[in-house]
Amino acid sequence: MTQTIAPRVRTLVLLLLATAGLLLTTAGPASAHAALTGSDPQQGVVVDKAPDQVSLTFSEQVALSNDSLRVLDPKGKAVQQGKPFEVGGTTYGVKVHSGLPDGTYTVTYQVVSADSHPVSGAFTFSVGAPSVTSVSVSGETAGGGVVGWLYGFGRYLSYAGFIVLVGGGAFVLACWQRGAGVRPMQRFVVGGWLTLTSATLLLLLLRGSYTGSGKVADIFDLDLLGNVLQTKAGAALVSRLLLLAAAALFISVLFGAYDKREAEEKRDLTFGLAIGGTVVAAGLAASWAMAEHASVGLQPGIAMPVDVVHLLAVATWLGGLSALLVALYRSQTPIESAAVRRFSQVAFGSVVALVATGVYQSWRQLGSWSAFTGTRYGQLLLVKIGLVAVLVGIAYISRRWTAQLADTVVRQGKRAPQKERVAANASGSAKAAKSAKEAGGAEDSGAAKKDGGGKQAGGGKQAGGAKKAGGAKGDGSKRAAQLARQQAAMDTARQKRTRDADPHRFGLRRSVLAEAGVAVVLLAVTTVLTQTEPGRTEEEAKAAKAAASSSSSSSSAQAGSGAVTLDMSFDTGGTDGKGVVTVDVDPARVGGNEMHVYVQRPNGRAFDIPEVKVALTLEAKKIGPLAITPDHITTGHWSASNVQIPMAGDWKIAVTVRTSDIDQTTVSKNAQIG
Repeated sequence: MTQTIAPRVRTLVLLLLATAGLLLTTAGPASAHAALTGSDPQQGVVVDKAPDQVSLTFSEQVALSNDSLRVLDPKGKAVQQGKPFEVGGTTYGVKVHSGLPDGTYTVTYQVVSADSHPVSGAFTFSVGAPSVTSVSVSGETAGGGVVGWLYGFGRYLSYAGFIVLVGGGAFVLACWQRGAGVRPMQRFVVGGWLTLTSATLLLLLLRGSYTGSGKVADIFDLDLLGNVLQTKAGAALVSRLLLLAAAALFISVLFGAYDKREAEEKRDLTFGLAIGGTVVAAGLAASWAMAEHASVGLQPGIAMPVDVVHLLAVATWLGGLSALLVALYRSQTPIESAAVRRFSQVAFGSVVALVATGVYQSWRQLGSWSAFTGTRYGQLLLVKIGLVAVLVGIAYISRRWTAQLADTVVRQGKRAPQKERVAANASGSAKAAKSAKEAGGAEDSGAAKKDGGGKQAGGGKQAGGAKKAGGAKGDGSKRAAQLARQQAAMDTARQKRTRDADPHRFGLRRSVLAEAGVAVVLLAVTTVLTQTEPGRTEEEAKAAKAAASSSSSSSSAQAGSGAVTLDMSFDTGGTDGKGVVTVDVDPARVGGNEMHVYVQRPNGRAFDIPEVKVALTLEAKKIGPLAITPDHITTGHWSASNVQIPMAGDWKIAVTVRTSDIDQTTVSKNAQIG
């Protein structure tokens, strides 16, 4: 039976690894967790007058470099000047040369979102009239190519190493303390530490090229590495390396001094290792939570601790499951059913924590039921939920095998005293036979002593026989040692056959192997999920683009009547601080005008905020800012009458929105009035 298991195990593992690799290779470049929600000029618009700057609004804050924002003329020549700058909130801009000629211009951007993922893209606008352009916008992707694939693979390895390290250590310490002296278990946990350390170093080297040029040659650029160390993601990777040094000390104590201690000392050391290991494991988990999407967006103060608990629950469950698989397949020391039962209880608690934290994370990242099927993040999340459900079902089967195995051990324990009595009787009979044999030998010796003449006559012959006996004794000791080794190997093989022949243990091994296989695919899906734009962000970006498109068509429709409508996305950075503010100026001419201001959530729902202010500035004539404080009319609606505009021109309309006592931002757009 065991001869047929090994090939099946190898085949299943290879298939699972191939499936995981397929998921990783088809993930493509990292999808942005910050989305472009608006721009000025808007995408595809035709403006009468060339702008003096180009601004882009994202769904969250981003990090800029000197080449993050570029504006290219129809021939592909850069026309921006100076470095990109922050306009306000999540809006960023770059100045362009004055007096741009008519034609189609291409805006390209490559930034890093607040949750460490690269964001890139491009769009066009035209001055005067559209023209032919030689700039291609189809290839503007970030995090792709060989470097992007290596970075994704490094993320997968880092998650896998974390799960093996934390889960394996927790399994030994909490469930199977005898495993501290088992060599395969030691190699398993140390392998997790080596994998996580190597993957972290790889990510640190790849980070600069991954968020920048994407070139393999830039991987070992020390200047890029220095820049990475100054970012939030770089600091998180360095912190992870420092915590791995503490984890190495934990491993050396767990698999070194711990196994050699007496029971009394081991209890005290267990408590110390449990506290220290929990702190190190939580710190490692926090190195992901503080640098990725849990640290930005909605409720980051709650999301980061929840993310830490989620990662620890995953590691305890899946890592402990892998450790159990090693104990069942590789360890010569049989694992007790009590240890399996303890792990079953620990795994149940981990699943409960996993479900609770997963529900919160799903709500936070999706925001609506429609995002489950309408966004790629939601679709991947449905796959992950399905895999977790399959894992729980297989785990239930494993618990049944564990209970049956425990019953078998109890029955064997009841039969043990009877076997011991039989063995004792057999031992007594053997001792009696040996005593009788020794007595017979003594009688023969006595008879030999009486035969004195024979003794003297054969003296010389006896001396020669003694020498031969000495040589035979030496050969006999070597032969005995060889036989002892062979007997030990046979006993070990016999014990293994007996253990593998147990149908309950065999069933447990198969179910645990199936759990581990599903866990490999689940980890791959999770890795892809962390590189995918959250459903909430994707839906907000779609809503903002729809509003911008509606605003553009509305402005075109109202051009004959002179009315102006401007939509501007804002993010004050606080709770409930994202939305869209719409300003209507009618009839948008010199003299008195009616102004209406509307504030809506990203989903289009009107809501109130504490304060709205508007300021008008004609920069070309150095007029303004002219402050306007509209009156609150109804939910999400403010109005001001008889707004005097003294001169025609390209007026900058700036709106300041305050969503709390300390959270406010100012967004602006230009409009032709008069």
